[in-house]
Amino acid sequence: MRPVDPVERHLFLEGVFLRYGYDFRQYSEASINRRLGSLQDKHGDECLLDTLKRVLRSPDSFREVLPLLTVGTTEFFRDPQFFRALREKVFPVLRTYPTFKIWIAGCSTGEEILSLCIALKEEGLLDRAIIHATDINPLALRRARDGIYDLASVETFTRNYVAAGGTQSPSEYYTSDYRLVSFHEHNLVTDAVFTEAHLILCRNVLIYFNRELQNRALNLFSQSLAYRGFLAIGSKESLRFSEVQSFFTPVDAAQNIHQQRPFDAAEGAP
Repeated sequence: MRPVDPVERHLFLEGVFLRYGYDFRQYSEASINRRLGSLQDKHGDECLLDTLKRVLRSPDSFREVLPLLTVGTTEFFRDPQFFRALREKVFPVLRTYPTFKIWIAGCSTGEEILSLCIALKEEGLLDRAIIHATDINPLALRRARDGIYDLASVETFTRNYVAAGGTQSPSEYYTSDYRLVSFHEHNLVTDAVFTEAHLILCRNVLIYFNRELQNRALNLFSQSLAYRGFLAIGSKESLRFSEVQSFFTPVDAAQNIHQQRPFDAAEGAP
């Protein structure tokens, strides 16, 4: 992969933001360099300015580029112990509500949505749930809505489902549809509070942001949580040293699940 010139990177990201409103300027440098390098290699461009010229002149070219800038890595029941922790430590609290809302931010192509719906169904909670799934990438959202996955994904599902504490035969879900979900485009970089939720999942998204953008997203989540709501982030992410660290209490530190603390005006918590 060819190195990315920092000046060209700056011009490319500024151009995309000004023309299309997608703001990648505060993504982590290492992450965006990998993506832009891959983009150059794919199209055989000598420099990013050639890529930028094509993208600015053609919205169709930008639509082809966008998935490469927002590529997400996901799988069914990713980190199975995380879903066990949801069942044991979060679902019992959600069970006390007649209805509750869940926001899956950065839902990618939908594997986590289906995993969560299956876990909720097996705990008798799916009918109470109002689930919103958001992503910046319209192509990923379309695939999530369609819910069609290849054989390799099904094999991963079977292995992880059992490890995550599944209670049925995995084959029962191969052709089932439990996606009682509304899908929306939402940009954590530029958009405001999306909904009030009792549980927010945003796993393996913050690792692509710099510190300033991480704080923006975490503040957005804090403002979006219902009283004593839960926030789950990725295994390589952290609330430590963030602006909202004091607002949360760990529920399961190993699985990065946190609960918002009660309002305390003296400490300035939400």
